[in-house]
Amino acid sequence: MVRPFSTVQQSPDGEWFSSPERGSRFMLHLMIWISKKMGRTVGRMVLHLIAGYFLLFAPSARVASRGYLTRVLKRRADVRDIYRHFLTFATTIHDRVYLLCNEDSPFTIQSHLSKDVAQAIADMRGALLVGAHLGSFEVLRSVGLKYPGMPVVMVMYEDNAKKLNATLAGMKTGERPNIIPLGRWDTMLRVQEQLEMGALVGFLGDRSVGTEKKRIIPFLGEPAAWPSGTFRIAALLNRPLYFMAGLYTGPGHYEIFINQIADFSSVEKMDQDKAIQDAMLTYVNEVENYCHVAPYNWFNFYDFWVKTSNIEVSEDYIK
Repeated sequence: MVRPFSTVQQSPDGEWFSSPERGSRFMLHLMIWISKKMGRTVGRMVLHLIAGYFLLFAPSARVASRGYLTRVLKRRADVRDIYRHFLTFATTIHDRVYLLCNEDSPFTIQSHLSKDVAQAIADMRGALLVGAHLGSFEVLRSVGLKYPGMPVVMVMYEDNAKKLNATLAGMKTGERPNIIPLGRWDTMLRVQEQLEMGALVGFLGDRSVGTEKKRIIPFLGEPAAWPSGTFRIAALLNRPLYFMAGLYTGPGHYEIFINQIADFSSVEKMDQDKAIQDAMLTYVNEVENYCHVAPYNWFNFYDFWVKTSNIEVSEDYIK
């Protein structure tokens, strides 16, 4: 039987770190070239060829896509479903070229902000956001553009930060995103500093690198290992934590959802583990909910679920 809040230590997530991220960077470079040479309209037509290429020549991603879609659609996913999944992924990468350049004019972006986060943004109190590889995280920048002087900060692994900066340098954009690398001695200090400046600080909470502790929480009916780092940072900073999803809903259309999932501002140290546990459960429930809302927006193209027989449960198992 799966223990829903088992704390586990796993080996580094080499599968996602080497394959999906490398593929995403390759696609981003390809989309930059297409956008520069052919323009947006022709570029969108090429996306169908790219989706077809992945369907034919990316067997691991194809298997992962079918596994996920079968779970979320509650039926066996067919070739059309997998093709649509790849096409949605390719489309968001193509749109990313424009969003990273702060060019949101080609898009219709509808924001659904809970009252508490809207007030925090308006008051420049800063907000700590956690998303997933669900839709487009870059549309968050459009929220910042609506508030002059509102910093938008991305917290990511250092290797990915370097790759993103190198990609943007190739695009010759005038502005670089504010990025804080994860896993450095000053990460927490820099996050706190940005929050005090009123920034929107965004994390992705569904992947990790290294030996970060994870908890087993059911996702789409089966056990999955979720990293706890973002939630521990929110607890240590005594900050509210907001869930964020930027869902692709059609050509040129996105919907942003931001709502509070935890508030660590008044949690005592002795109660932090329980508060983190509750926040993680709420987060996974939110991810699952929006996967049902927009099932083709989930972009973890690897075997996300775990075989519990291969997991070593650590001594600090939370009951």
